[in-house]
Amino acid sequence: MITTKKSQKERIIDYIIQFGSISSWEAYKDLGITQLGARIDQLKKEGFQFETKWEHGKNRYGESTTYKIYFLVDTLNHIPRID
Repeated sequence: MITTKKSQKERIIDYIIQFGSISSWEAYKDLGITQLGARIDQLKKEGFQFETKWEHGKNRYGESTTYKIYFLVDTLNHIPRID
């Protein structure tokens, strides 16, 4: 049986479809992806559309922090661009 390794972009799309959204921390922790923003930019160039939302939380030192969560728009009707 031949298995092919999924690309980071494929893992991000699959994650958002399964869980509804993704943050940089989730991308790092769950997928081993350290540059989520760069992969999102690449996906946008391929025709995917995202909505973002800023979340507020605390870091390990109890300090306030903000981070972006990405949501995929129109996952059922998306047809990726073919070059």
